[in-house]
Amino acid sequence: MSQHGLWLLLEHEELFVSFESFPWFREAPIGKLLHVEQPSAQHLYWPELDIDLSVDSIRHPGRYPLVSRAS
Repeated sequence: MSQHGLWLLLEHEELFVSFESFPWFREAPIGKLLHVEQPSAQHLYWPELDIDLSVDSIRHPGRYPLVSRAS
């Protein structure tokens, strides 16, 4: 965790989820950020936040033009 985003460890890969690309995580309580599920190898889900993300969207956020306008 940092002021810029959060790090996820998936298997042997670290992924950075930036608050700039994924702003809905910025104000979320830490406990809800830590409760992340991986229903499949390429799918992450935060049930308490009702957020679904593909792993590829975290690796390559520029490929996914739909960006939240939440601040």
